[in-house]
Amino acid sequence: MIKPLKFTIFFMLLTILGSCSGKNEKDQLDNMKEKPGEAGLWLSYSKEATVFKLWSPDADKVRLNLYKAGKGGKPYKQMDLEQTTGGMAWIKKLDGDWNGTYYTYQIKMDGEWLDETPGIYAKAVGVNGKRAMVLDMELTDPLNWDQDRGPELKYPNEAIIYELHIRDMTIHPESGSSGPGTYLGLVESGTRGPDGVATGIDHLKELGVNYVHLLPTFDHYAINESRLDSAQFNWGYDPQNYNVPEGSFSSDPFQAEVRIKEFKEMVKTFHDHGIGVILDVVYNHTGRTENSNFNLENPEYYYRFREDGTYSDAAACGNETASEKIMMRKFILESVKYWAEEYHLDGFRFDLMGIHDIETMNQVAQTLKEVNPNIFVYGEGWTAGNSPLPEEKRALKKHIRQMPQITAFSDDIRDGLKGSVFEDESTGFVSGARGTEESVKFGIVGSIDHPQVDYGKINYSDAPWANDPWQAISYVSCHDNHTLFDKLKVSMPEADEKTLIAMNKLANAVVMTSQGVAFIHAGSEMLRTKDEEHNSYNLPDIINQIDWNWKVEHRQVFEYYRNLITLRKNHPAFRMTSGEAVRKHLSFVRSEPGLIAYEIKDHANGDPWKNILVILNANEHELKYVLKDEWEIALLENDFKLEKTPQVKNVFRMPGISMAILFQR
Repeated sequence: MIKPLKFTIFFMLLTILGSCSGKNEKDQLDNMKEKPGEAGLWLSYSKEATVFKLWSPDADKVRLNLYKAGKGGKPYKQMDLEQTTGGMAWIKKLDGDWNGTYYTYQIKMDGEWLDETPGIYAKAVGVNGKRAMVLDMELTDPLNWDQDRGPELKYPNEAIIYELHIRDMTIHPESGSSGPGTYLGLVESGTRGPDGVATGIDHLKELGVNYVHLLPTFDHYAINESRLDSAQFNWGYDPQNYNVPEGSFSSDPFQAEVRIKEFKEMVKTFHDHGIGVILDVVYNHTGRTENSNFNLENPEYYYRFREDGTYSDAAACGNETASEKIMMRKFILESVKYWAEEYHLDGFRFDLMGIHDIETMNQVAQTLKEVNPNIFVYGEGWTAGNSPLPEEKRALKKHIRQMPQITAFSDDIRDGLKGSVFEDESTGFVSGARGTEESVKFGIVGSIDHPQVDYGKINYSDAPWANDPWQAISYVSCHDNHTLFDKLKVSMPEADEKTLIAMNKLANAVVMTSQGVAFIHAGSEMLRTKDEEHNSYNLPDIINQIDWNWKVEHRQVFEYYRNLITLRKNHPAFRMTSGEAVRKHLSFVRSEPGLIAYEIKDHANGDPWKNILVILNANEHELKYVLKDEWEIALLENDFKLEKTPQVKNVFRMPGISMAILFQR
């Protein structure tokens, strides 16, 4: 039985001892190397032997249970692990080839055996993740996996990120997919929806995005993988096995190797089409608390506690992990490295990153850059509640300057554009709110220090928080809260559809021309709706699915987004690489209620256009804009002139609720 006060005091002592306890743990890990380059607590497999390991310094005993299958039946063999020198870790070496054998660990604490666990370092699991499996991982590699490469990325703001949920993209009956809701269904070529529109990966290629952000795709608690014939949905923010793909997206969750093979095949197919893959990771809390895999392995060590001995809960999910503790930090670092190496991932999005400490996040970035210099890391620079971790140590948005390789979401531009996500009636710049201009300008320059931004008038930040523009994610909507179109409808109930569409387009036009990393929520390009549900994490497919009829009905909106992406990719002036460059080349020429205009000058970032003029008119009425010189028009309202560009001088008419982009050669 777990005794919170006892273990809270114990780990307070460990913290006080500091370097001493760290040395003991490090010595243990150094002693557990099974072959060159492989250390620590991962199961070590070869055809000659398998070594099982568990770190549980306070266990009385540790038992290994071997099974023939991933579900059902009793263990056909049980044996005790042996305590290593120093007594902090446990180990058992079994000679022979154990590939395909399922197993669990059990620890005995205070005379009682705890429930079985696959162990936090499990690489393969059976259905519902209850049992781990010994697996020769090389057998799961697709053909030519050793030659697989993701996109090259010099700076994160070269990425145009499309955030999606695997099931959402293909589960609609008219998606044309032969594997709806699955890894392979998502990357199936040639799928067509109503009126022959491209769906799945073909839709992403047509749109032009170069990165997909997958909502949590590691094994999670919420879905019963043994009943996939029944409709089940969850975003996946309730982690169970951090180092294994979720089985409900595979063709057979009962066979541990299948989900691994199919996840890799998905990644390789994206890479073959020039699209990088970002995994949404949730190391800040576990889906269960008292009986989580962490607690079944080493009770209470991996969590933070309040002074009264209860679990702290900055995640608002029942608990929060303690990244500052040696072994939790080690787990996070080794886990992301494992995903990067084994699954060739191109980026990681950290859920509630503010719960983690700054030092851990800096080590995450450093570790991943050593694996692949093109990998980038971003996250939510906030928490969902208070934490015992001192604020000055938290990986918050306002501390991004202390994390020079990390990017954070900008809620400043998000809510500046459309209104607060927490207040239905709140409006933003595109929906007519006055006094939002500085928040939008702050987002345009990528949350950096800029002499023409009044930091006293920004909605959430009172100072610049990014060193360089690529440290800020520019976005207006994501899986959380209302979709963009729903938010506009809820906050502007009197607006007609034409007006709402104009607001939608203007909002993401600002995102696509801002200096930060461009990020769009799946379906925004076809006016996605969730029937005004603001938290659809466990709602049925009818709410969450991408309805491909939207693409038919709103083809002009899709084309507008596609052209915006093409414009951004072709013109590096919209993604300058340093704060210094932005301050040098970008200047605001007008800023007043409902209107922002700025120029990007002198072939910024090597752009083929010498000067660019961007005008944002959020007013419903047409505007007569006076020009000093002669310009060519690249975008006016809905019309992109990417080839034959008409010229304009003196005065031109700027339609209401729209963006105009003019340039000089």
